[in-house]
Amino acid sequence: MPYIPLEDLSKNANSFYKLVLMAAERANQILNGSKPVIDTISKKHTTIALREICAGKVSYKETDGKE
Repeated sequence: MPYIPLEDLSKNANSFYKLVLMAAERANQILNGSKPVIDTISKKHTTIALREICAGKVSYKETDGKE
């Protein structure tokens, strides 16, 4: 199991709730065919998503919900 420091993850998200949303959304994108934006040997979508967040390659954009 890879070790991803929680401190590194929390630098790129204001809250753990947002972090979970970011990781879930990105893991789903990778699962559906999106290419990883970092070089990794991991095959697990969630691990790749978390590593991308640590690298600062994934961000969270808030919307007001009125679309």
